[in-house]
Amino acid sequence: MIGYGDRARTQCEVVRLFRETHPDLPPLNQGTISKIEAQYREMGHVRKVPSKRQAVVDDDTKLNLLLALEENPITPARQLARDIEDNNNNHNQV
Repeated sequence: MIGYGDRARTQCEVVRLFRETHPDLPPLNQGTISKIEAQYREMGHVRKVPSKRQAVVDDDTKLNLLLALEENPITPARQLARDIEDNNNNHNQV
């Protein structure tokens, strides 16, 4: 919207225009507009960028997680993984 239509707009004007145009959507603030504009200037689009962070898991932890899933099929895998991680950290501190 900053360069949309008939002229360029300030971020404050974009916030106001968005609220007027989309009263049914949650309002945007100037900080959000600033982040969106910066991403557009850097990447040329505003699509959500997938996270580059990937967990590094060793084979022992993978095996422990599979065993925990077998024993606790109802418990979410992420919770079991956190429990295993916490257990490993506690053993490393002793």
